[in-house]
Amino acid sequence: MSGPTPRDPKKDLDPENYFRRGFASRRARAFGPVHIRTLIPNALTVLALCAGLTAIRFGLEGRFELAVVAILVASVLDGLDGRVARLLQGSTRFGAELDSLTDFVNFGVAPVILIYLWSLHDIGGIGWIAVLGFSICCALRLARFNVALEDPDKPAWTANFFVGVPAPAGAGLVMLPLYLSFLGWEQLALYPQIIALHCLAVGFLMISRVPTFSGKRTGMRVTRDMIMPILVLVAFSAAFIMSYPWEAFTVLSAAYIGLIPVSIWRYRVHKTRSALSAEAEAADISID
Repeated sequence: MSGPTPRDPKKDLDPENYFRRGFASRRARAFGPVHIRTLIPNALTVLALCAGLTAIRFGLEGRFELAVVAILVASVLDGLDGRVARLLQGSTRFGAELDSLTDFVNFGVAPVILIYLWSLHDIGGIGWIAVLGFSICCALRLARFNVALEDPDKPAWTANFFVGVPAPAGAGLVMLPLYLSFLGWEQLALYPQIIALHCLAVGFLMISRVPTFSGKRTGMRVTRDMIMPILVLVAFSAAFIMSYPWEAFTVLSAAYIGLIPVSIWRYRVHKTRSALSAEAEAADISID
């Protein structure tokens, strides 16, 4: 009975054979089967992109309420795809790049295009400058987020804060004049200069160094006696949003803006405590 054919070391060292084997290996990885768990998050991302692009279509047709709803749906799907990817352990480099491009369309282009079609077009080039300013700020924000490196020496409390306003929150804030118009304040469209300043201000907040609450660690674990109150609060919140959507999003936008000074204060408190703790540790080391 013959054994396996021995490998020829000369063929292994042959550059042509080496590159042929490498090409075959890369081709197998590129065209091989993909696990379904990596497909589900990407499907959610594509659905979010479809919702954002559909919002632009509704805006062109003058159906601004449906356009805003489409962007809100896109933001919900954007919040789901990353969590689903982590839950299914289906995170990929392709998915991360697709998610970033989708975020730019949904939160950096679609909302401000709606604002332009609704009001900013009345002031021509100045209105378009506001559109470009917001979109560029969003692109810079996403690029900074993508290249940010985790510092192992950074205190744990910094994970509770974003640097600047995140893109989904910026999209929600920039549409605040639309929420108010749906509540009967249609005359806001007659003041495009103020709306342009609002768009630029939100864009500046996205690229600023202002600390804002991230909420990443909120709700990871709750005590058993808080389960029922939280469920009741969720039910009442859902009922309020479904019954009075524009009032709800107006209140949420105002609350987020009001929380920015609080987040700055809390960040400074944590930073001061961290500095004092570091000084105390340094003093103890020097005494030893």
